[in-house]
Amino acid sequence: MPREKVRVLIVDDSASVRQILQTILSEDPDIEVMGTASDPFAAARRLQNEIPDVIILDIEMPKMDGMTFLRKIMAQRPIPVIICSSLTEEGSNVMFEAFEAGAVDIVPKPKIDTRQALLECSTRLREAVKSAARARVRPRSERRVIEKKLTADAIIPPPVQGKVRPTTERIVCIGASTGGTEALNDVLEMLPPHCPPIVIVQHMPPGFTAAFARRLDSVCQIRVKEAEDGEPVLPGCAYIAPGARHMLLQRIGLRYQIAIKDGPPVSRHRPSVDVLFRSAAQHAGANALGVIMTGMGDDGARGMLEMRKLGASTRAQDEESCVVFGMPKEAIAHGGVEKVVALHHIPREIMLWYQAGHVAAAG
Repeated sequence: MPREKVRVLIVDDSASVRQILQTILSEDPDIEVMGTASDPFAAARRLQNEIPDVIILDIEMPKMDGMTFLRKIMAQRPIPVIICSSLTEEGSNVMFEAFEAGAVDIVPKPKIDTRQALLECSTRLREAVKSAARARVRPRSERRVIEKKLTADAIIPPPVQGKVRPTTERIVCIGASTGGTEALNDVLEMLPPHCPPIVIVQHMPPGFTAAFARRLDSVCQIRVKEAEDGEPVLPGCAYIAPGARHMLLQRIGLRYQIAIKDGPPVSRHRPSVDVLFRSAAQHAGANALGVIMTGMGDDGARGMLEMRKLGASTRAQDEESCVVFGMPKEAIAHGGVEKVVALHHIPREIMLWYQAGHVAAAG
């Protein structure tokens, strides 16, 4: 049986943007653009007759802004919504508003200045649409050619059994994608100031990760910041990989530090969870805890298996609490997951694992 296409409604006041988005999506055989609308009122009229699988929505539009329309959709008839916006870091508070209002993902407006930029943007948009179509959306109160899928080999060599140098420092590595911004908020907000150091890859466009880190820092007991190349990894701190760059864990003596590197997308993502997890397997081994959370695709599955083979503990978020049970499902299927837990249990799992390490070291 042929797969049903993902049906998309594009809502944007710019005719040229609507045309570009329609062209990009129509080049994917698994996606069908069922129509476009120049404003939320025109979109609402279409929704009376036909419900799409996914809506792509601009923020700044005449008659009604996209945020108001998003809240109305999520309150009245929840549909997976992707915000497609030219928001910059200065306007990124709007991005968090959108996630809180129920948006599944945010993608930047397509850039057509170079062929490579258009290719990467097109791939990101198509993947976001397919991911959104599988997302679990719940009611909220109204307030073309795909690049070769590279592995982590493109950034860092595979870890070698028995080559991990001993250290007593423990570290947590987390990977997330679709639905991860709110899930990470839930996890980090519950951690105490004496938690282990945490390094995080959340699939997010460039320009947003610094603001995301600042937002988390404002609500958490621990310090949260965007990761910088060469900085030491400290307990009581969480480090968010910068958008469009890979983050790796390195060792200087017995201490960990962060490396930020350019390079091609790995598992179709940059930053890539596979890259972070492989570096943790290589430099932390049994002193690492890997956690894979909500998201589409299989980024992190291979890296988590490498962590597990070198003695790390691993956890996956369960299907019930995931917005998209893609990345955890693939990690489980690859055999790298030691334990599956609900989202609200992840902070406890982190602290129990951390405390067990202290007990073992004292013994």
